[in-house]
Amino acid sequence: MTEVIRSAAELREKVAGWKRAGALVGVVPTMGALHDGHLSLARAARKQSDRVIVTIFVNPMQFNNPEDLKKYPRDEAHDLALLEADGVDVLFAPGPEEVYPDGFASKVTVSGVSEPMEGSFRPGHFDGVATVVTKLFGMTQAGRAFFGEKDWQQVQVVQRLVRDLNIPTRIIPCPTIRESDGLAMSSRNVRLTEEERQMAPALHRAMTTAVDAIRGGAVTEAALAAAREAILSAGYSSVEYLDLRDAETLAPVTAPDQPARLLAAAMLGEVRLIDNIAVDPR
Repeated sequence: MTEVIRSAAELREKVAGWKRAGALVGVVPTMGALHDGHLSLARAARKQSDRVIVTIFVNPMQFNNPEDLKKYPRDEAHDLALLEADGVDVLFAPGPEEVYPDGFASKVTVSGVSEPMEGSFRPGHFDGVATVVTKLFGMTQAGRAFFGEKDWQQVQVVQRLVRDLNIPTRIIPCPTIRESDGLAMSSRNVRLTEEERQMAPALHRAMTTAVDAIRGGAVTEAALAAAREAILSAGYSSVEYLDLRDAETLAPVTAPDQPARLLAAAMLGEVRLIDNIAVDPR
């Protein structure tokens, strides 16, 4: 049975006991509303760790839109049932006052990789991510942490964070899990209307077409322009960014002569969807 813990002190006591017994602890940080993408991370953690903690905390510090925070789906009972079925040892679900107690005055900022794309369209978002991840690593004392590649920029921010601050947690990126029609699984997908859900896979289709064209020698700018037009023609209201970037530094790339990623964010109705695809060197 999955034990629910809400206190950092209680969690650290639990983890200390595991470590005294020689166990390697893995953590999967989430904001809840769990789906198969999250569960794939928990399964990866189970394979590579002796004990697994899944955290659920809807982090107010990483939302620059209060309405988005209010609308973020929450169903802890359902999430707990999923985690129990997968044999997760602990669900750590602290309240806001546990993570950000009265007088909390610190912030972690990761420069460089946090600044383009999501950093540009969601000011302060990655400060919130970096701060809460640093806190969760301190609270859980996990040796490994598992993150989905769907949030590719976030993975690079966290990788840089642990390197720069000498945090002894190894980051394990895990492949994006998709629906049968290619849509990347996301907790936000439940907010799509039935009609929007039918339109949603157009983002991944257009990105795949662009990547195939670039790999085939097409001019990058032309391939991306065609992809933007296809996304908008499919019913999306805007494309916030559709960028070819170096896979690690996230610097702009015009010709993929090193490992790169095509990353995108687009609005479909009231829902903001993101995705990315690997682009191998030519």
